[in-house]
Amino acid sequence: MTVENVIIIGSGPAGFTAGLYTSRAQLKPLLITGNEIGGQVALTYEIENYPGFPEGLPGPELVEKFQAQAERFGTRIEYDYVTEVDFQQHPFVVRTQSGQEYQAKSVIVSTGATPRKLQVPGEAELTGRGVSYCATCDGFFFRDKNVVVIGGGDSALEEGLFLTRFASKVTVIHRRDELRASKILQKRAFANEKMQFIWDSVVTGINAGDNDAVASVTLKNVKTEEEYEFPTEGVFIFIGHKPNGEIFEGQLAMKYGYVLTDRNMHTSVPGVFAAGEIQDNHFRQVATSVGQGTQAAMEAERFLAELEDKGYEKVKAELLDSEAVPA
Repeated sequence: MTVENVIIIGSGPAGFTAGLYTSRAQLKPLLITGNEIGGQVALTYEIENYPGFPEGLPGPELVEKFQAQAERFGTRIEYDYVTEVDFQQHPFVVRTQSGQEYQAKSVIVSTGATPRKLQVPGEAELTGRGVSYCATCDGFFFRDKNVVVIGGGDSALEEGLFLTRFASKVTVIHRRDELRASKILQKRAFANEKMQFIWDSVVTGINAGDNDAVASVTLKNVKTEEEYEFPTEGVFIFIGHKPNGEIFEGQLAMKYGYVLTDRNMHTSVPGVFAAGEIQDNHFRQVATSVGQGTQAAMEAERFLAELEDKGYEKVKAELLDSEAVPA
């Protein structure tokens, strides 16, 4: 079996940036995409805060540029999904959904995060029948309809504003009496005549109509305890994200589902690095993920140079002696 120099798990901004840097270093990286190429960025309608694009650009277009640049310098793309890793031996082992097994001298983990669910009755059953986690993907299907958006952060308002292009009315439902989103997004949302707000309320159920599609949500006011049904034809949920780290449990040091790293993207296993939202529960920006992907790639390059010179056990011992590596 061929032993890869670098395997990159995940195809978001961090993953493609790691591919760009490691391929420019002539390491011939293999990037395994996962189920969603580009991750959350590919589902974002427009990105206005990534440097170099003053007019903004659609998320899918930015992902295409990331991929094209990484491939230009030699990153190999495998459209597959990693289901299992073994970081207890070296070379490391990576197994995929298609039945492939790879070995690697180093691994960069950039599996990102996925939207959190409400976990209320009707949510799972009506997903795809009016319940959605991606306005960019599904907004077109709600033309001239009344929809609700659950959440109060940047994502909720960004997606809610996008939905006003299609829906006749967008109602934002938030559990508190003020939003967490940035002031500029709040200003845009409050000024949009298609948007309205229900405060101090949570969704306790999503209800189907006669056509087995969403017809209403059950709301509960957290201050008065009053429950009532609010008619709607679409439910868009933006209440945060869950890190995609299940396959690394027992393999890497983790906390609350996030992979722990030091400031240089080293994980608890020497030779395994992590970048992007799988280890970043604070910033969660495209620009920071790109920076972290750069760091991880450069550290992987240094690791491989030392590996060639000293061998894995010696490099491992030196790194584990360092207080910087998470326990």
